[in-house]
Amino acid sequence: MTAVQAPPRAPEVLARCRELVRPALEEAVGGMHPWVAEMAAYSFGWCEVGGAPAAAPGGKGVRQALAVLGAEAAGADGRAGVPAAVAVELVHTFSLLHDDIMDGDGTRRRRPAVWRAYGTGPAVLAGDALFALAVETLATAAGGPGALRLLSAALADLVRGQADDLLFAARPHAGPQRVTPEEYRAMAEGKTGALLGCALALGAALGGAPEATVGVLARAGRHLGIAFQLVDDVLGIWGDPAVTGKPADGDLRMRKMTYPVLVALGSPAAGRLPALLGRPERATEAAALIEAAGGRSAALAEARAHTAAARALLAEAPLAAGAAGQLRTLLDHLADREL
Repeated sequence: MTAVQAPPRAPEVLARCRELVRPALEEAVGGMHPWVAEMAAYSFGWCEVGGAPAAAPGGKGVRQALAVLGAEAAGADGRAGVPAAVAVELVHTFSLLHDDIMDGDGTRRRRPAVWRAYGTGPAVLAGDALFALAVETLATAAGGPGALRLLSAALADLVRGQADDLLFAARPHAGPQRVTPEEYRAMAEGKTGALLGCALALGAALGGAPEATVGVLARAGRHLGIAFQLVDDVLGIWGDPAVTGKPADGDLRMRKMTYPVLVALGSPAAGRLPALLGRPERATEAAALIEAAGGRSAALAEARAHTAAARALLAEAPLAAGAAGQLRTLLDHLADREL
């Protein structure tokens, strides 16, 4: 009797998709100005400052995988989604380069951020170049005009979400002007969900999926993005720096209005929390107070709810069974990562 092969686990799905996409990603980056290409390669973990080869930690390739699986879910070969995967990875990396500058984060994946390694001006330039390359990548792909419309809409939402995220830090902790959980969800959908939804939708579109299926996948990816951001919020307070590559309590030190903080501030148990936020020496105390006020458990429950919404959308779409199963595996993995 032939043994039944177990379905691939999420790390295997991510590794397969990265392997499929990397040659095209390297080719695209290799066509840039040499100095800008070096900064891009450094951000991907391919080299050290100066260009010496390296095997530094890179990203998991979530957006790449979503684009490849989107094409496969439409019944196409995963290679049909590679241009989409390259484009969304370039946009994601562009956003990280600029995000680190805006947030003052000096570390990314346990190495100096690009702006720390090369300077702020060069890092801005590298981000701009990556954005331009993403547009070029889609413009020259089959189905380019429609794909570019999907990408441009996602980028507009990403910018709105990032703007709200920055503005939240200046809002009061209490009163009618404080940030609400509803505003947070809209911010997270734009900042994180828009590009995840775009990755799935672009892969499906390039794989020949009908417009209705592309739309369902875009919505599923947006729910995944909100869940992903919620888990990031938890990791930003309670994550292990050896795993996350960022300092412990980093979001509290920067006074970021993350979901656990918002929930805690709305609780009678918040007490002296407002006085602790933004004070690095009191970050550990603030984290304990947020957890006691239910911020951590509420964020994880909200993440599970959005993961369930994404799964429900996948269930209603006519998707190829194998790819749909891998998408569900990836959804569950991302909602529970490193917790």
